[in-house]
Amino acid sequence: MSRPELTPSQTVGPFFGYALPFPDGGTMAPAGHPDTVTVHGYVLDGAGAPIPDALVELWQADPAGEFPRVGGSMRRNPVDGGYLGRNGVDFTGFGRIATDAKGRWVARTLLPGARPGHAPHISVCVFARGLLHHLFTRVYFPENTEANAADPLLSSLDAARRGTLVATAEQDRTYRFDIRLQGERETVFLDFG
Repeated sequence: MSRPELTPSQTVGPFFGYALPFPDGGTMAPAGHPDTVTVHGYVLDGAGAPIPDALVELWQADPAGEFPRVGGSMRRNPVDGGYLGRNGVDFTGFGRIATDAKGRWVARTLLPGARPGHAPHISVCVFARGLLHHLFTRVYFPENTEANAADPLLSSLDAARRGTLVATAEQDRTYRFDIRLQGERETVFLDFG
């Protein structure tokens, strides 16, 4: 009797719309914090078309370069147990944002501080239709020129590829970071295998 062969992975879903997003998922900075910045962009497919049903997760250190060690910031509805949103006080360094109908995502956060041996960055995980596995990348910030030049990941890439990991500064404490899943100017993705 022969052993059955393994079948390849396949996508099911996406089910992100009802299973994973939560209210205020992109509002990471405490309400009214004077150092809040906006990081936004689009998740784009290989043809450059926006992906309206992707999910972007963010993890980061606080401005002092420390990973927050606080409990969750989510408030629950005492009646039905559902999520009411963040408490507006605690910075947990975590965000989860569903892209809108135009493939856009927006996070309001604090700029991360440097960790030993690494330039300040935000770690990103992307879930999207057609992906068999989620993708990992990072967002670096353009004003950290010296730290970026010494960062082991950035310094290992040629200039064109490095540019896919550095956000573009816009006005009013806003940064743009598009995530291109394939094609020209594809974002650098990390393999943690």
